[in-house]
Amino acid sequence: MPDTPDSNQWKTLDKDLRRISQIEYATSYVARPLIAPGIALVFMVIAGLGAALFFGTYPNNTVVVVAAVFGAYMALNIGANDVANNMGPAVGANALTMSGAIVIAAICESAGALLAGGDVVSTISKGIIDPAGVSEAQIFTWAMMAALISAALWVNLATRIGAPVSTTHSVVGGVMGAGIAAAGLTAVNWPTMGAIAASWVISPVLGGAIAAAFLAFIKSRIIYREDKIASAQRWVPVLVGIMAGTFATYLGLKGLSRVVSVNLGAALLIGLGVGVVSYGFARPMIRRQSAGMENRNRSLKSLFALPLVLSAALLSFAHGANDVANAVGPLAAIVHANEFGVVSGQVAIPMWVMVIGAFGISFGLFLFGPKLIRMVGSQITKLNPMRAYCVALSAAITVIVASWLGLPVSSTHIAVGGVFGVGFFREWYMEKRLRNNSGNGGTAKRIPLEERRRRKLVRRSHFMTIVAAWVVTVPAAGAMSAVIFLFLKTVIR
Repeated sequence: MPDTPDSNQWKTLDKDLRRISQIEYATSYVARPLIAPGIALVFMVIAGLGAALFFGTYPNNTVVVVAAVFGAYMALNIGANDVANNMGPAVGANALTMSGAIVIAAICESAGALLAGGDVVSTISKGIIDPAGVSEAQIFTWAMMAALISAALWVNLATRIGAPVSTTHSVVGGVMGAGIAAAGLTAVNWPTMGAIAASWVISPVLGGAIAAAFLAFIKSRIIYREDKIASAQRWVPVLVGIMAGTFATYLGLKGLSRVVSVNLGAALLIGLGVGVVSYGFARPMIRRQSAGMENRNRSLKSLFALPLVLSAALLSFAHGANDVANAVGPLAAIVHANEFGVVSGQVAIPMWVMVIGAFGISFGLFLFGPKLIRMVGSQITKLNPMRAYCVALSAAITVIVASWLGLPVSSTHIAVGGVFGVGFFREWYMEKRLRNNSGNGGTAKRIPLEERRRRKLVRRSHFMTIVAAWVVTVPAAGAMSAVIFLFLKTVIR
């Protein structure tokens, strides 16, 4: 059939429609990466509007509005970086899907922040700088603003390069840098800073050692036993009881300070009671769950899945209760200084400020958290429910031991150190079995050195990136904070 004017017209229209469709597809493809930053920006604007609503009748309300925006920015970055340490192992072990982990973490983090978050926060961040050096309200406000902005920028940068860093140490570095810029080197409490520097080593080493010790116990008592199911029926309830008791102690010390104040001795007694009761419930439950299971490692993994999910949820609750002050502490200090015109060592956190912190952490996790969750959960070393359980348990135990010793530790360093500990223990154990097999006349052929390096169970590139980020966190945040403080002091009067 020959072409007619009408058919040519329809062909031209079809071509134009295809071009429009391709433009729409290209536009949506280009715009997709901007959705998360756009939502984050809207949240920051809402936080600023909320601050204007609650603080609009006071003088200098513009400073508080700006601080609220950066407080929301900091909370978003904490959600994107810090929360991955709690949920990463569970996702890497396939005990939780990514969406399930995000939902559980968002609920538990928000509940921890709003229900058990500390209602009083130290404005000088645990005695890092001398309050006398920043006693003027305006100087103090610029110092806290600089600390807030620098900590948020550093955590954001670390998230972009895929390095889980300590938000606590970021805030500490920010406060230190602003304090030095405001009052000189003598304003810094250097013994406190020395203890924090020591925690860079103590936190990951202690967390890794405890995680490796529990993995060694599980291998020797359950995995490498002839009757794995019978061994699991005996020891898994014990491990569940240890987990429940440990987390009860952990929450008593770190997560429930707003509800009730308990000392270490009382927290340990509470943990002992909860552990015994949990063992009593877990023993018959594990027997029923394991009845008829095959005598293989895959069966064991299912027995650890539920305890792992519960431990991740409890870690998120305690993290929200304990670390929300990293986001809103400087903001609360700025609000207090501008409301009363004086600098105070301890200030109450208004509820609207706490809401910014809680929702900011949840939004940050939802929008930007998957990248770090995958890093911690699967890209450092391969995890299964048993290994991930060891990481979660070591995180809680290490915090308790550190509290007993009076050491300032980072939950980020502990959790990631636990992942490294599990991975390095597996490397050592594999090498040991290979040597024993060769020494006992085994038939295993000798593996070349290059091949053995390729088979390492911990990715060295990630290890070096993360350790380097840990080392430079405090000085980098401090340097940025000092520059920002000097800028604010010079430009804004």
